[in-house]
Amino acid sequence: MSSLRVSEFLAFFLRKMNLKSERRGIHVDQSELLCKKGCGYYGNPAWQGFCSKCWREEYHKARQKQIQEDWELAERLQREEEEAYASSQSTQGAQSLTFSKFEEKKTNEKTRKVTTVKKFFTASSRAGAKKALAGKLKEIQEAKAPSPAIHRQASIETDRVSKEFIEFIRTYQKPGQDIYKQCKLFLDTMSHKRDLSIEEQSECAQDFYQNVADRLQTRWKVPPEKVEKAMDEVEKYIMTRQYKYVFCPETTDDEKKDLAVQKRIRALHWVTPQMLCVPVSEEIPEVSDMVVKAITDIIEMDSKRVPRDKLACITKCSKHIFNAIKITKNEPASADDFLPTLIYIVLKGNPPRLQSNIQYITRFCNPSRLMTGEDGYYFTNLCCAVAFIEKLDAQSLNLSQEDFDRFMTGQTSPKKQESDTFSPDVCLGVKQMCKSLDLLSQLNERQERIVSEAKKLEKDLIDWTDGITKEVEDIVEKYPLEIKPKSQALAAIDSENVENDKLPPPLQPQVYAG
Repeated sequence: MSSLRVSEFLAFFLRKMNLKSERRGIHVDQSELLCKKGCGYYGNPAWQGFCSKCWREEYHKARQKQIQEDWELAERLQREEEEAYASSQSTQGAQSLTFSKFEEKKTNEKTRKVTTVKKFFTASSRAGAKKALAGKLKEIQEAKAPSPAIHRQASIETDRVSKEFIEFIRTYQKPGQDIYKQCKLFLDTMSHKRDLSIEEQSECAQDFYQNVADRLQTRWKVPPEKVEKAMDEVEKYIMTRQYKYVFCPETTDDEKKDLAVQKRIRALHWVTPQMLCVPVSEEIPEVSDMVVKAITDIIEMDSKRVPRDKLACITKCSKHIFNAIKITKNEPASADDFLPTLIYIVLKGNPPRLQSNIQYITRFCNPSRLMTGEDGYYFTNLCCAVAFIEKLDAQSLNLSQEDFDRFMTGQTSPKKQESDTFSPDVCLGVKQMCKSLDLLSQLNERQERIVSEAKKLEKDLIDWTDGITKEVEDIVEKYPLEIKPKSQALAAIDSENVENDKLPPPLQPQVYAG
């Protein structure tokens, strides 16, 4: 789908974001969070600004258009090859025997090309290619198989979820039996479709959710509140079993995006709350606790296996942010306060596999949750926050390009405001925080100098050691150590006296009484 690109939507989204350089900070018109087709549901950057329903319609249109273009290209190539083949046949009789053989070989090659083009667009060739791809993916998955302990833990969790699901559907009686049958059929079907792309598997899951919800409403006349509860349990049962196959698969670039976002966030470690105009004072103990809880929740999202549970982590994080703003300002938080604070939390927490989790929720969550309700609102804001971080520049932070580049390369840290330059409405906590950050900046510079001197000292020690070693080697070479052979032991003075036996006995000491 060359006509629909995520980068185009992100550029569109950031243009729509009213990035003010005044003290108001980042302002987002909430209408821009809605589907750009005007249906009233929440849009999503991963769906290029559409809600899930409108995105699927656009996706199908673009897909059908691409298929039609492929067929037209195949037919045109086939006609050209047939014309070339007919032309070569008409002139073949006038050629010599040697040239005829050459022309025949060339014609055969062209015929093979025509056949190859035909086969390329047939279902059998696609199936063969998919089987080959599935085989390679299986080898990769086996090579990266988790340890037995992790596998046992996942198996225990899967069994627990299965038991809970069976207990739940028993309360629905006949509709419950139908739900269970449909889920088993879907899982069996997906087990034979591992070779599909992740987008096609996502499409299958979305169709399944829609079909089960429609079946409960139209055939079994289940009330809407019970349908929503049933769909939550269906999603939990299905995705617990599908998680290891569809989360961050090898066929996508999700892992590459995760690393890029983590690197980007690490490079932006110098961004302060004042630059984002975050209305949160971490000097207040309650607010500091809320910030810690928000960071914990957004990091915990990666440990969940069900899209709904991941959304719950985002919702809890967002509620902690609203509470922190409310305590700081002594008034309810607004959307203009929430988004900058969420961006700050993401920068401070640097959640693991952030893009993979966002893509997983987008692809396999029950679409009704993302289109409406607080879960959909908070998730849309998280997507906006990530998009802002990826495109953040000097203008967004009200900095000069020169300062922004220096901060990004680590040449220096932001200069904090002096105490006499604070506006009268700045609270004491913010002043103290700026002083602390300034002190940390000075300590960082001092540490850099110490590290530099330590490296220099290490080099001097190496040079000194090399010099001593060379001097010792020169002395040893100039004055080599000569080891003389061991001399024989000296014999006793009277050992050669043959008349030893005629000698008088040795004198003995005598004691006399006085």
